[in-house]
Amino acid sequence: MSKKQKIILEPSWLKFLEDEFDKTYMQTLRAFLISEKKAGKQILPEASLWFHALNVTPMDKVKVVILGQDPYPTIGHAHGLCFSVLPDVKPLPKSLQNINQELIEDLNIDNRYTGNLESWATQGVLLLNAVLTVEAGNSNSHQGKGWEIFTDKMFALLNEQCEHLVFILWGSYAQKKGAIIDKTKHLVIESPHPSPLSAYRGFFGSKPFSRTNEYLKMHGKREIEWQL
Repeated sequence: MSKKQKIILEPSWLKFLEDEFDKTYMQTLRAFLISEKKAGKQILPEASLWFHALNVTPMDKVKVVILGQDPYPTIGHAHGLCFSVLPDVKPLPKSLQNINQELIEDLNIDNRYTGNLESWATQGVLLLNAVLTVEAGNSNSHQGKGWEIFTDKMFALLNEQCEHLVFILWGSYAQKKGAIIDKTKHLVIESPHPSPLSAYRGFFGSKPFSRTNEYLKMHGKREIEWQL
Protein backbone atom coordinates (compact mmCIF):
# COMPACT_ATOMS: atom_id res chain seq x y z
CA MET A 1 0.00 0.00 0.00
CA SER A 2 1.92 2.98 -1.26
CA LYS A 3 0.97 6.05 -3.21
CA LYS A 4 2.48 4.37 -6.27
CA GLN A 5 -0.27 1.76 -6.07
CA LYS A 6 -2.86 4.50 -6.52
CA ILE A 7 -4.82 4.04 -3.32
CA ILE A 8 -8.43 4.90 -4.13
CA LEU A 9 -9.36 7.28 -1.34
CA GLU A 10 -11.93 10.06 -1.31
CA PRO A 11 -10.13 13.43 -1.73
CA SER A 12 -11.10 15.04 1.60
CA TRP A 13 -9.56 12.05 3.42
CA LEU A 14 -6.61 11.70 1.07
CA LYS A 15 -5.58 15.29 1.77
CA PHE A 16 -4.79 14.36 5.37
CA LEU A 17 -3.95 10.65 5.09
CA GLU A 18 -1.86 10.35 1.94
CA ASP A 19 1.45 10.43 3.80
CA GLU A 20 0.36 7.55 6.04
CA PHE A 21 0.73 5.10 3.16
CA ASP A 22 4.49 5.65 2.98
CA LYS A 23 5.11 5.22 6.70
CA THR A 24 6.89 2.18 8.08
CA TYR A 25 3.84 0.76 9.88
CA MET A 26 1.80 0.80 6.68
CA GLN A 27 4.56 -0.88 4.70
CA THR A 28 4.75 -3.55 7.41
CA LEU A 29 0.99 -3.99 7.22
CA ARG A 30 1.15 -4.29 3.45
CA ALA A 31 3.83 -6.98 3.72
CA PHE A 32 1.70 -8.89 6.22
CA LEU A 33 -1.37 -8.80 3.97
CA ILE A 34 0.65 -9.94 0.95
CA SER A 35 2.13 -12.83 2.93
CA GLU A 36 -1.34 -13.88 4.12
CA LYS A 37 -2.61 -13.96 0.55
CA LYS A 38 0.42 -15.94 -0.61
CA ALA A 39 -0.28 -18.45 2.16
CA GLY A 40 -3.72 -19.00 0.66
CA LYS A 41 -5.68 -17.20 3.34
CA GLN A 42 -8.80 -15.29 2.31
CA ILE A 43 -8.88 -11.67 3.48
CA LEU A 44 -12.20 -9.97 4.11
CA PRO A 45 -13.61 -7.76 2.79
CA GLU A 46 -12.21 -7.75 -0.73
CA ALA A 47 -9.41 -5.22 -1.23
CA SER A 48 -11.59 -2.75 -3.13
CA LEU A 49 -13.71 -2.35 0.02
CA TRP A 50 -10.98 -1.90 2.63
CA PHE A 51 -11.50 1.88 2.59
CA HIS A 52 -15.20 1.79 1.76
CA ALA A 53 -16.20 3.60 4.97
CA LEU A 54 -14.00 6.56 4.03
CA ASN A 55 -15.01 6.59 0.39
CA VAL A 56 -18.75 6.58 1.04
CA THR A 57 -18.53 9.12 3.90
CA PRO A 58 -16.17 11.99 3.00
CA MET A 59 -14.33 13.56 5.91
CA ASP A 60 -15.97 16.93 5.31
CA LYS A 61 -19.43 15.31 5.43
CA VAL A 62 -19.00 13.32 8.66
CA LYS A 63 -21.59 14.07 11.33
CA VAL A 64 -21.58 10.85 13.34
CA VAL A 65 -18.93 8.19 13.99
CA ILE A 66 -19.83 4.64 15.00
CA LEU A 67 -16.80 2.50 15.79
CA GLY A 68 -16.58 -1.25 15.38
CA GLN A 69 -13.68 -3.58 16.07
CA ASP A 70 -12.97 -5.53 12.87
CA PRO A 71 -14.94 -6.85 9.88
CA TYR A 72 -17.28 -9.81 10.07
CA PRO A 73 -15.20 -12.95 9.43
CA THR A 74 -18.05 -14.74 7.65
CA ILE A 75 -17.65 -14.85 3.88
CA GLY A 76 -20.32 -12.73 2.18
CA HIS A 77 -21.02 -10.51 5.18
CA ALA A 78 -18.42 -7.72 5.43
CA HIS A 79 -18.39 -4.85 2.93
CA GLY A 80 -16.27 -2.23 4.66
CA LEU A 81 -18.82 -0.62 6.98
CA CYS A 82 -18.84 -1.59 10.64
CA PHE A 83 -21.86 -3.58 11.84
CA SER A 84 -23.29 -3.53 8.29
CA VAL A 85 -23.81 -6.59 6.11
CA LEU A 86 -24.65 -7.05 2.46
CA PRO A 87 -28.37 -6.90 1.59
CA ASP A 88 -28.97 -10.62 1.13
CA VAL A 89 -27.48 -11.70 4.48
CA LYS A 90 -29.97 -13.58 6.68
CA PRO A 91 -30.17 -14.03 9.58
CA LEU A 92 -28.57 -10.79 10.69
CA PRO A 93 -25.57 -10.93 13.05
CA LYS A 94 -26.71 -10.86 16.66
CA SER A 95 -25.13 -7.50 17.50
CA LEU A 96 -26.94 -5.96 14.55
CA GLN A 97 -30.20 -7.56 15.67
CA ASN A 98 -29.73 -5.82 19.02
CA ILE A 99 -28.95 -2.50 17.34
CA ASN A 100 -32.21 -2.81 15.43
CA GLN A 101 -34.06 -3.70 18.63
CA GLU A 102 -32.75 -0.58 20.35
CA LEU A 103 -33.76 1.51 17.34
CA ILE A 104 -37.32 0.21 17.69
CA GLU A 105 -37.38 1.12 21.37
CA ASP A 106 -35.68 4.48 20.84
CA LEU A 107 -37.42 5.87 17.74
CA ASN A 108 -40.01 3.22 16.80
CA ILE A 109 -38.05 2.49 13.63
CA ASP A 110 -38.00 -1.13 12.53
CA ASN A 111 -35.00 -2.09 10.35
CA ARG A 112 -35.09 -5.78 11.13
CA TYR A 113 -35.66 -6.68 7.48
CA THR A 114 -32.16 -5.57 6.43
CA GLY A 115 -28.63 -5.26 7.75
CA ASN A 116 -27.25 -2.99 5.03
CA LEU A 117 -26.43 0.33 6.71
CA GLU A 118 -25.08 2.05 3.62
CA SER A 119 -27.78 4.72 3.66
CA TRP A 120 -26.58 5.82 7.10
CA ALA A 121 -23.07 6.18 5.69
CA THR A 122 -24.22 8.33 2.77
CA GLN A 123 -25.87 10.70 5.26
CA GLY A 124 -22.64 11.29 7.17
CA VAL A 125 -22.46 8.36 9.59
CA LEU A 126 -18.88 7.10 9.42
CA LEU A 127 -19.17 3.35 10.04
CA LEU A 128 -15.54 2.69 10.88
CA ASN A 129 -13.84 -0.46 12.07
CA ALA A 130 -10.63 0.01 14.08
CA VAL A 131 -9.12 -2.82 12.02
CA LEU A 132 -10.07 -2.82 8.34
CA THR A 133 -9.38 -6.44 7.39
CA VAL A 134 -9.74 -9.93 8.83
CA GLU A 135 -8.93 -13.49 7.81
CA ALA A 136 -12.06 -15.38 6.80
CA GLY A 137 -13.32 -17.44 9.72
CA ASN A 138 -10.84 -15.97 12.21
CA SER A 139 -12.08 -12.98 14.21
CA ASN A 140 -9.51 -10.42 15.37
CA SER A 141 -6.79 -12.10 13.31
CA HIS A 142 -5.47 -8.79 11.94
CA GLN A 143 -5.36 -6.91 15.22
CA GLY A 144 -2.01 -5.39 16.10
CA LYS A 145 -0.77 -5.42 12.50
CA GLY A 146 -0.96 -1.68 11.90
CA TRP A 147 -4.54 -0.78 11.06
CA GLU A 148 -5.09 0.64 14.55
CA ILE A 149 -2.40 3.26 13.97
CA PHE A 150 -4.15 4.35 10.79
CA THR A 151 -7.59 4.59 12.39
CA ASP A 152 -6.16 6.34 15.45
CA LYS A 153 -4.91 8.98 13.02
CA MET A 154 -8.43 9.25 11.62
CA PHE A 155 -9.89 9.76 15.10
CA ALA A 156 -7.32 12.47 15.82
CA LEU A 157 -8.15 14.21 12.54
CA LEU A 158 -11.88 14.14 13.17
CA ASN A 159 -11.39 15.46 16.68
CA GLU A 160 -9.17 18.31 15.50
CA GLN A 161 -10.60 19.26 12.12
CA CYS A 162 -14.35 18.91 12.69
CA GLU A 163 -16.91 20.56 14.95
CA HIS A 164 -19.87 19.11 16.81
CA LEU A 165 -19.58 15.48 15.78
CA VAL A 166 -21.29 12.62 17.59
CA PHE A 167 -19.06 9.68 18.51
CA ILE A 168 -21.03 6.54 19.38
CA LEU A 169 -18.69 4.24 21.28
CA TRP A 170 -20.09 0.82 22.13
CA GLY A 171 -17.98 -1.27 24.50
CA SER A 172 -14.67 -0.77 26.25
CA TYR A 173 -12.59 -1.31 23.10
CA ALA A 174 -14.27 1.59 21.28
CA GLN A 175 -14.26 3.76 24.38
CA LYS A 176 -10.53 3.31 24.86
CA LYS A 177 -9.89 4.30 21.25
CA GLY A 178 -12.16 7.31 21.64
CA ALA A 179 -10.50 8.58 24.81
CA ILE A 180 -8.77 11.33 22.81
CA ILE A 181 -12.07 12.93 21.78
CA ASP A 182 -12.62 16.42 23.19
CA LYS A 183 -15.98 16.18 24.93
CA THR A 184 -16.27 19.97 25.10
CA LYS A 185 -16.21 20.06 21.30
CA HIS A 186 -18.10 16.88 20.39
CA LEU A 187 -20.79 14.63 21.85
CA VAL A 188 -19.54 11.24 23.00
CA ILE A 189 -22.23 8.59 23.60
CA GLU A 190 -20.87 5.57 25.48
CA SER A 191 -22.60 2.35 26.45
CA PRO A 192 -21.92 -1.38 26.61
CA HIS A 193 -21.53 -3.18 23.30
CA PRO A 194 -24.68 -4.48 21.52
CA SER A 195 -23.26 -8.00 21.63
CA PRO A 196 -25.60 -10.55 23.26
CA LEU A 197 -22.95 -10.89 25.98
CA SER A 198 -23.29 -7.27 27.08
CA ALA A 199 -26.36 -5.62 25.53
CA TYR A 200 -28.45 -6.09 28.69
CA ARG A 201 -25.83 -4.28 30.80
CA GLY A 202 -26.85 -0.88 29.51
CA PHE A 203 -26.88 -0.88 25.72
CA PHE A 204 -30.63 -1.38 25.70
CA GLY A 205 -32.22 1.86 26.80
CA SER A 206 -29.20 4.02 25.97
CA LYS A 207 -31.11 5.80 23.16
CA PRO A 208 -28.09 6.63 20.98
CA PHE A 209 -30.13 7.41 17.88
CA SER A 210 -32.47 10.01 19.37
CA ARG A 211 -29.63 11.55 21.39
CA THR A 212 -27.59 11.87 18.21
CA ASN A 213 -30.37 13.63 16.34
CA GLU A 214 -31.09 15.97 19.22
CA TYR A 215 -27.45 17.05 19.26
CA LEU A 216 -27.26 17.48 15.48
CA LYS A 217 -30.43 19.56 15.49
CA MET A 218 -29.10 21.69 18.35
CA HIS A 219 -26.06 22.54 16.24
CA GLY A 220 -27.93 23.28 13.04
CA LYS A 221 -27.15 20.02 11.26
CA ARG A 222 -29.60 17.80 9.41
CA GLU A 223 -30.73 14.86 11.51
CA ILE A 224 -29.97 11.30 10.43
CA GLU A 225 -32.81 9.34 8.86
CA TRP A 226 -32.24 6.03 10.62
CA GLN A 227 -34.97 4.21 8.69
CA LEU A 228 -33.30 2.03 6.07
